[in-house]
Amino acid sequence: MTEAIKNSSIRRVAILFAGGPAPSANAVISTAATSFMRNDIQVLGIKHGYSGLQEFGPDHPMEVGRDYVVIDPKILKRTRNSQGIMIGTARANPGRDISDPAHLEDADRVAPLKRTYEALLSLDVDALVSIGGDDTLKTANKFKMFQDRLPEGSKRIPVVHLPKTIDNDYKGIDFTFGYFTAVDTIASEIRNLIHDAEANRAYFLAETMGRSAGWLAYGAAMAGEASIVISVEDICDEFEATEDYTDPAGNTRARRIMNVNNVVGQIVKMMVSREQDGKEYGVIVIAEGLAELLPTSYLEGIPRDDHGHISISHVNLYRVFAQLISERYKTETGRKRKVTGLQLGYESRCAAPHAFDVMLGSQLGVGAYSALAEKGLDGVMVSITGQLDLHYVPFEELVDPATLVTKVRFIERGSDFHRLARFLESHVND
Repeated sequence: MTEAIKNSSIRRVAILFAGGPAPSANAVISTAATSFMRNDIQVLGIKHGYSGLQEFGPDHPMEVGRDYVVIDPKILKRTRNSQGIMIGTARANPGRDISDPAHLEDADRVAPLKRTYEALLSLDVDALVSIGGDDTLKTANKFKMFQDRLPEGSKRIPVVHLPKTIDNDYKGIDFTFGYFTAVDTIASEIRNLIHDAEANRAYFLAETMGRSAGWLAYGAAMAGEASIVISVEDICDEFEATEDYTDPAGNTRARRIMNVNNVVGQIVKMMVSREQDGKEYGVIVIAEGLAELLPTSYLEGIPRDDHGHISISHVNLYRVFAQLISERYKTETGRKRKVTGLQLGYESRCAAPHAFDVMLGSQLGVGAYSALAEKGLDGVMVSITGQLDLHYVPFEELVDPATLVTKVRFIERGSDFHRLARFLESHVND
């Protein structure tokens, strides 16, 4: 349930950006800051996400220039279309030790959240604008829940969240800012690869970003005219399997995994089908999230981050699949076909934003001001539908109350979007 701000006078607001970059980040930050400043509210830009906030203490006071910047009109001059993130970002997570509401009663587990709260108090901040992906949304929710448990009379710092991810896997909003720019950037690279592949009668296997869902992989594959795209949503039926594993408590459990053999077989079937049409080349697109579904034998020794995710970069999924496909193709056809694996995605995160992403990001920035200063809301995500119409979604509709994990929006199998991707890719014979 959203709550009205008891002290309606907001004099100073903090804005932070966390997680991976996304095109149009500065449109969001700039427009949010401008909205507050036009109404005589001072704006602090917290630098590099929660990094400085969670380290706050006697030995690490909040220092201007290092930990935050006072935003003024001069700083914001012509920044809506600029690249990068003017206040930086980081993956620091003060809520990393909290995975159950009961953990909020544990002083050690909430210590980073407490330091974050105290750091903002030291800056005399009256409200917080959080910009980031699903992990940052989880942190914003935990920060609100931490404050819900403060002693009566304690100052409340209302928080609103602005959804950011080039993965576009956010429940509660149709499209996230930067998605279309990222899709176009990667699609352009795919089209370049097609010409290279055709000239050499070879294949490229492009691993795109998209840890949880396949929106980016699908969009880039469609716009880039790739031969086939496979993401986590496609791991079902004959492409799905299970394996037993032992959890930390010593219990044997079943884990859903990808049937690597069948997935590779489907890709090789596509290659053979293209050859029958005289096409000895192509580009295969896979989403990085498939790495999470690899059998355990592929993931031994792979580290995990503060959010519990495996380090995708250590898996080298594109190399694994390129080799498997090349070997399977030779086994089934008796011929060699070069398959070169590579990653696409990082080059899209700070690409020059397209007009739609600038407009979308700008409206989200305005929504932050509207939610906090006009509507007096706390614990909501700003959302946009239709003709950039603003909506405000309570955190509890987006986060599982038992696990405190966000609800991912997957591509719906059989949906028109999914069917379009299948229509546009190369025909695969049964």
